[in-house]
Amino acid sequence: MKKFALVAGAAAVLSFGTMTLPAVAQAQSIINVQYGPPPPARVEVVPAPRHHRVWSPGHYEWRGHRHMWVRGVWVRARPGYAYRAPEWRENNGRWEYRRGAWDRDGDGVPNRADRAPNDPNRR
Repeated sequence: MKKFALVAGAAAVLSFGTMTLPAVAQAQSIINVQYGPPPPARVEVVPAPRHHRVWSPGHYEWRGHRHMWVRGVWVRARPGYAYRAPEWRENNGRWEYRRGAWDRDGDGVPNRADRAPNDPNRR
């Protein structure tokens, strides 16, 4: 009986190695495209301030090989952090889209890429 349990256990362990598990989707923070967004032809009225919320303005996102307008939304505020709105920047003839992100020290560098995110003397 012990031999059967050992063989069954080994088979179970080996079968886990052949299973495929779904990958966790991670949002890409920077997207590079050849064409910049169209000029903002849309007028967006910013609503009155809300308690514990930050306004993320409307902007163009790159979806399915084209620019699509995304309306502005309220984002839950994070105490001690500054919100950096989504933006497009031209870099060497290509356009970079940076998603909205939270920044602890307000230097414009997201904390995950900042070597000294809490350094009060850095500017």
